[in-house]
Amino acid sequence: MRVYRTTLKNKLRNGIALSIIPQIAIVIWLSSRPDLIEKYYSNGIYPIVSAFFRTLFGWIPFSVGEIIYTLLIALGLRYLIIRRKKIKANKLAFLRDVVMVLSIFYFTFNLVWGLNYYREPLSNRLGIQNEATYEDIKKLTSDLIQKTNQIQVQITGDSTLIVQIPYTRNEVFEKTIRNYEALAQQLPFLDYHRPSIKNSIYSLPSSYMGIGGYLNPFTNEAQVNEKTLLFRFPVVSGHEIGHQVGYSAENETNFIGYLVTVKNEDIYFQYSAYAYALSYCLNAVHRTDENASRELYAQLNEGVIKNYKELQEYHEAYENPFEPVFKSVFSAFLKANNQEDGIQSYGKVVDLMVGYHKRYPL
Repeated sequence: MRVYRTTLKNKLRNGIALSIIPQIAIVIWLSSRPDLIEKYYSNGIYPIVSAFFRTLFGWIPFSVGEIIYTLLIALGLRYLIIRRKKIKANKLAFLRDVVMVLSIFYFTFNLVWGLNYYREPLSNRLGIQNEATYEDIKKLTSDLIQKTNQIQVQITGDSTLIVQIPYTRNEVFEKTIRNYEALAQQLPFLDYHRPSIKNSIYSLPSSYMGIGGYLNPFTNEAQVNEKTLLFRFPVVSGHEIGHQVGYSAENETNFIGYLVTVKNEDIYFQYSAYAYALSYCLNAVHRTDENASRELYAQLNEGVIKNYKELQEYHEAYENPFEPVFKSVFSAFLKANNQEDGIQSYGKVVDLMVGYHKRYPL
């Protein structure tokens, strides 16, 4: 009887492990049909699944997902230590079990969130172009400089003073959630209910890895690095909620974070959004013409420059030799999930901003 059960158990494990092959084939096929993903997954299955998990975990003040990750890592290490002799004696069985776990992970990931990587582009929903010329980018950069300088003076009354955001991080969360509710009246596909956004309990290591925040796809909790400067915190919060409403591409959630923040009636949020957009545009100009970017940068108020220097000092404080390794791994993950530019896809938000402001001028 024991032999029979063992045989049956091995067959089940083999079957689950091998199922990763048809799973990959199905995802590859679905990646060529964004219309199906958009209709049946992103606007069908995903809203139900995500709302369920946000209802389940959103009321809890800390990240349940991060606790689960911690426990799984601890249990995995414990298993490797206790079973090391058995693993060494049965390498093929161990390899099969690893593939089985990956197969379960892959299925769950795509079911609860991952297929959003293959949905129709956000630019289609907004009815805007998603390509920008250098001249387009340079013009938007100039316009953003004027807006950012204007609001900086409006807040401080002095072009030389740094802008200090006067809110706690939880207040930023609340204001961001309220503005999603307001923005959804104009753009219903950004409807966000049953909020679940929290400070990450791993904010310190996240800072060393260069992470501002992330969405846990298995619990649909949005985690934001609480060490992120308040100067950037509103847009990062909007970005992570953008993932929760079903957009996976980083350039698209960068744009959503910008849009929901700049549409906020609060002047501090507007400043955060314009300064955020401007930094990406200045970098885009710099890649084409360094002299032009320096000339544009020289037009900034001293107070704005101080905010940028504050941000630079923050990043420098957490620089370490392992950050490039992590970014390389994350870039590979993005490329494997339909973002050909990898980590560079964040910067492609400039194309969306140009397209949007061509239709809706600053």
